[in-house]
Amino acid sequence: PNLPNDVCAVDLSDGGMGSIRILAGPDDAPRRMSRELVTASYVDEDQVPVSISLNLDEHGELFEIDIWKVDFSPLRRYPSPGDVRLR
Repeated sequence: PNLPNDVCAVDLSDGGMGSIRILAGPDDAPRRMSRELVTASYVDEDQVPVSISLNLDEHGELFEIDIWKVDFSPLRRYPSPGDVRLR
């Protein structure tokens, strides 16, 4: 994927699960998720499994980091690099 020089991101309203939208630029024209680039998982502090997907838009640009806690509860912490397991 292409990575712009300046990356802006915003938290998504997902019940506190921690997903992040990567903005395309100052105007952030409407975009759609196209495909998953990579998926990973880890276990949150409360021992609930968490799924992470790095998604691209229809132009192959970074779109979002989708974080999904399997019981839909709020995320307690983002993982450290050593906690993440690629799938």
